[in-house]
Amino acid sequence: MKILTWPVVAGAALGIVAPLLTYNGNPGNMGFCAACFLRDTAGSLGLHHAAPLQYLRPELIGLVLGALASAFLSKEFKPRGGSAPLARISLGFFAMLGALIFLGCPWRAYLRLGGGDLTAIAGIVGLFAGVLGGIFFANRGFSLGKSKEQSQSSGLIGPIFAVILLVLALTQFKFGENLAIYTSEKGPGAQHAAIWMSLAGGLLLGVLMQKSRFCTIGAFRNVVLFRDAHLLNGVIALIVFAAITNALLGQFNLGFEKQPIAHNDYLYNFLSMALCGLCFSLGGGCPGKQLVNIGEGNNDSALFVLGMLLGAAAAHNFGFAAAPTGVPIFTPYVLIVGFVVCLYIALTNKSEA
Repeated sequence: MKILTWPVVAGAALGIVAPLLTYNGNPGNMGFCAACFLRDTAGSLGLHHAAPLQYLRPELIGLVLGALASAFLSKEFKPRGGSAPLARISLGFFAMLGALIFLGCPWRAYLRLGGGDLTAIAGIVGLFAGVLGGIFFANRGFSLGKSKEQSQSSGLIGPIFAVILLVLALTQFKFGENLAIYTSEKGPGAQHAAIWMSLAGGLLLGVLMQKSRFCTIGAFRNVVLFRDAHLLNGVIALIVFAAITNALLGQFNLGFEKQPIAHNDYLYNFLSMALCGLCFSLGGGCPGKQLVNIGEGNNDSALFVLGMLLGAAAAHNFGFAAAPTGVPIFTPYVLIVGFVVCLYIALTNKSEA
């Protein structure tokens, strides 16, 4: 049996690159968090005005463009879309709310664990529960419908936006006297590695994630449905290599207390990631995979990511996001509404007979 497979290589690469980015300036245990970085990017574009959370993250740009290059080279750039757009935006919206209550996406949950943060365990268990919910509905006919083939020019819209954002990040372009993007002067948004290093890390991971089809949601789903641990081995490699790299860099801190940008409300860690797992399962993949899919020309994934950007805006404009000190008073209501919306989408979207 092959041990060194593409998902293992991709997971190991993420487990190495993310701690290195943290060592060189990114926030602790957040070397590469798709949800957190989308939140920071939303802030940099003025979608929310939480001053400590505004930075146009080059890692995400690199992830999309690396996937684009890999897809073109392997002739897997196949533009498609048109499947349940409003449902996908809604799922992305509530996935982001869940992620910002937990304080991280699935990638960060594993990176937190690889940094010794045991508070992530409740979130990972919740993520698995959410994926089980998605499998339950899929077995009963849930489907957002088939995506249709689209033109090459349509499939390039997402990557073109990534290039525009890269130009803004590199030039700090101004409209008159005003910067086109916002950048934090303190807080997590002010903590970042050099732009070239962040971009290079994103490009590398974009290529490997596209090549491997790496997905933390698919890892759970494939084990449950097909007894296939191909993707799960990549997740295990992520945790193992993150732990090794963090230990070598002096960043490994085992325990529940004094963990960077994390809280100890285990119930809401579980429930918020259960909501994430359900949203990602119904929506077709974790946020990292959705970004990689944009590089392959998938406009359905672009709509899911748009929903996440809108969710980040709502979370910080209306006080729904958690903080290291704990969750806000709105948390139970946000989660209830999120699960109700997921239930509605799951029950009203069926595959064609």
